[in-house]
Amino acid sequence: MTVIVLTNCPPGLRGFLTRWLLEISAGVFIGNPSSRIRDVLWAEVQQYAGQGRALLAHTTNNEQGFTFRTHDHTWHPTDHEGLTLIQRPHTTTSSTSGTVKPGWSAASKRRRFGRR
Repeated sequence: MTVIVLTNCPPGLRGFLTRWLLEISAGVFIGNPSSRIRDVLWAEVQQYAGQGRALLAHTTNNEQGFTFRTHDHTWHPTDHEGLTLIQRPHTTTSSTSGTVKPGWSAASKRRRFGRR
């Protein structure tokens, strides 16, 4: 089983993929092509995705039973003790870091950040 998910990709690429896979929702394609065809499709997706993002997931013979690849995606697959996991970028915001913007009242600071 092969699943390809496209986000913000050209319509021509979606049309190309419908030759080999079934589009079950906007930008979500599934099918069961051979590994050679899957690799050719993925090469075409990488070449013609433009500003879009792509994700490929397919079955394989490993502990998880599947593997995945990403293209221009902020989340990246990483190997952790033999398992492939998705690593999300670490972002911090000012509200979670505990910094207080100047000009807040004392009551507002207590309500937002707790008593200090």
